[in-house]
Amino acid sequence: MGQILLVRHGQASFGSTNYDQLSARGEEQARLLGQWFADRGQRFDRIVTGSMVRHRQTAQACIGALSDAADAGTWSEDSGFNEYDHDAVLHRYRPEFAEPGEVRRFIAATDNGNRVFQQIFQDAMARWMGGQHDAEYQEPWPAFRQRCVAALQRLAASAGASQTAIVFTSGGTIATLCQHVLHMPDPQMFALNWTLVNSAVTKLYYRTPAVTALASDTEASTTPHLTLGYLNNYAHLEIVGDAQAVTYR
Repeated sequence: MGQILLVRHGQASFGSTNYDQLSARGEEQARLLGQWFADRGQRFDRIVTGSMVRHRQTAQACIGALSDAADAGTWSEDSGFNEYDHDAVLHRYRPEFAEPGEVRRFIAATDNGNRVFQQIFQDAMARWMGGQHDAEYQEPWPAFRQRCVAALQRLAASAGASQTAIVFTSGGTIATLCQHVLHMPDPQMFALNWTLVNSAVTKLYYRTPAVTALASDTEASTTPHLTLGYLNNYAHLEIVGDAQAVTYR
């Protein structure tokens, strides 16, 4: 049985003109995760990142903290693990937020601005996932879900039977993959997405069905069997003893 560790990227630059960039805290979160792995002798056969900058930066900071980082495993990139376009989701619902800097201004000028904005974004997500407006999005919710699941199955099918792979990705992707593995309805995936901590780890186990030469097996599925090991582990941040180390966006 193999293992796939799904790592949410470190804190990005929320509210800035370029979200796809780790903050200083995000870099530190990733480094702490790498140190956590190093202290436990964790090794990886494969290291996979989405194609977003924050994915690669998180991977580099994390793996760089391993004592044998140069031999940590083979690296590859798969854009199937990329996050959904949160800007498109928000702007289709509230076009005024497409103006650069408007989200930050709105939060600063609104009582309980962060909470109000979170509700707005929840409503935007519900619109995207609802299915009534799919034609307005370049990547509708069903297409995003299918892309993420295909990337996971591709990795599990190509990895060795007992390999350990680590994937640096995003919260929406991880929540969607957990939805797939646990057969959760859309509203539960949506709720799970909000709970995932920056740099937290979710572990999946995979097993590829044996292929035989029997004629009766020709129609058998070779899709890897996936189970959840644990979800949203951020012990590497909790041991720091600083509440500010734990972030959600």
